[in-house]
Amino acid sequence: MKRGKKYLEAAKLVDRTVLYDVNEALGLLKKVPTAKFDETVEVHVRTGCDGRHADQQIRGAVVLPNGTGKTVRVLVFAKNEKADIAKEAGADYVGGEELIPKIQNEGWLDFDVVVATPDMMGVVGRLGRVLGPKGLMPNPKAGTVTPDVAKAIAEIKAGKIEYRLDKANIIHCPIGKISFPEDKLAGNFQTLIDAIIKAKPSTLKGTYLKSVTLSTTMGPGIKLNPMRLTNG
Repeated sequence: MKRGKKYLEAAKLVDRTVLYDVNEALGLLKKVPTAKFDETVEVHVRTGCDGRHADQQIRGAVVLPNGTGKTVRVLVFAKNEKADIAKEAGADYVGGEELIPKIQNEGWLDFDVVVATPDMMGVVGRLGRVLGPKGLMPNPKAGTVTPDVAKAIAEIKAGKIEYRLDKANIIHCPIGKISFPEDKLAGNFQTLIDAIIKAKPSTLKGTYLKSVTLSTTMGPGIKLNPMRLTNG
């Protein structure tokens, strides 16, 4: 993969043989912004889990105390009173059955998170092939299948993010923008890592956090010392 000049210059500041502390890594990230836009700061956690086993799947959600810096568009599948509550709570889009062809046939995906009341999951289930691969399918573990739509919307708008294993058993999550002060990024990072550590499967043998890397959208990865984050 060919890298740009800015990326290569930024990469020179990162010692690939060193496992950094969180605060060192965040300080370094601040010195190596490579893009002209406000990049997202991302955490990549390589786990020792084997997601092919149901008891080693990791999926959950956590509210970052300092938000994500991103405006999140929320689509809620609800009807009657719950639909009215969702609108009042600030959902960007609210609907039911009538949204199926719009999403399925017209390719409408102008939303970032999908919330559904339990009674609407029969409808939403028909969108599995579209929403599933994009990570948009509502899920009880992530708090996006819930009768309390107002609470779900408030948390998502406040900075709730979902974490889950990908096919390579890695968790990728945003923790804010590079413009955030270091202490706010550190607070968000700690909240996320604490949630991931708490989600460690009881059946897992061996090392849980194999590697933890911080990066910006366009910048080089900075490896952290996972032993400083957990004794697991």
